[in-house]
Amino acid sequence: MGEVGSFMPVLPLAHISWALADNADRPAVDDFFIAIFGAQTAYEMVITPETEAMGFDREERLMMVGDTMLIPIAPAGAGAAVDSPMGTMLRRASGAGRWLGVSLRAADLAAADAWMQQRGFKLHYDPGMEAHYFLIARWQMMGMRVEIMTGELPNDPRLVAGWNARSWADEHPLGIEGLQAITLSCGDVTAARELFAARLEFPEIAARYLPEDDADCVAFDMGDVVIEAAVPRATKGDETSALAAHLRDVQGIYALTFKVKSAAAAAAYLRGKGLDLIGDVAGRFAIAPAQAHGRLIYFTENDVAGYPPLGTKMTTPAVFAA
Repeated sequence: MGEVGSFMPVLPLAHISWALADNADRPAVDDFFIAIFGAQTAYEMVITPETEAMGFDREERLMMVGDTMLIPIAPAGAGAAVDSPMGTMLRRASGAGRWLGVSLRAADLAAADAWMQQRGFKLHYDPGMEAHYFLIARWQMMGMRVEIMTGELPNDPRLVAGWNARSWADEHPLGIEGLQAITLSCGDVTAARELFAARLEFPEIAARYLPEDDADCVAFDMGDVVIEAAVPRATKGDETSALAAHLRDVQGIYALTFKVKSAAAAAAYLRGKGLDLIGDVAGRFAIAPAQAHGRLIYFTENDVAGYPPLGTKMTTPAVFAA
């Protein structure tokens, strides 16, 4: 294989997904994002007699929260069978504190394949989807499952001329301006730098302390969102540290952080919905995970020095140039 050059200009975040073991739980998760975040449905894939005959094995709703697409996915149809590969994967990847992974958009899948293989990543193609995406297993990405996709997601509003996510900031009580960061539980800052900065060539943009998680954090610019590798200061196995427990038991995506216009207004709105908050409203605070279907979702009104401007770059998929 010849030399493969760096991608340009960015790797846009297509979506973030999480797995559910039981499709009966999916409506409540969808309703949580619709009722609390004002999520808008771009597309919903459901099992019908026609789709079941085609072998569909899951149900999912593609939801927009600002520029961020979130997709809870549950086995259904053929996926409900105990021996279904998709169903088995989703059931194994479900549970409190677990996010399935991220999808990133590339202009040319073959070029992305060559670039990733040049850097030692082992790729997986689902049968029949070879022209659409490949997967990098979570064990290669510090517990974060990565999909590299090409083409368009169904009804993706970010690709429509005139798309503007400002209504979430200006019209919804949460005041979401955008997704500031995806935080991973990490055991070693050096390993994070070797993976994200050296192999994937994401620029390192910050190193800081996260008081809410009692963690040292190193941040990398993935394109239109930041990846934070957070290393807990608590000793391994310390049950008082949620991050340390996540690192021990789960690994991978630990939290999302959304930037809001006003932390005080966002906190008042969430409390008015009957939700309990953890953390510091003046810094970074979250819905209690037990009330967020086991996921940790932070909010902050604070910018972070060195972090890129908020906003999607889905209209400019990554070009992996030879």
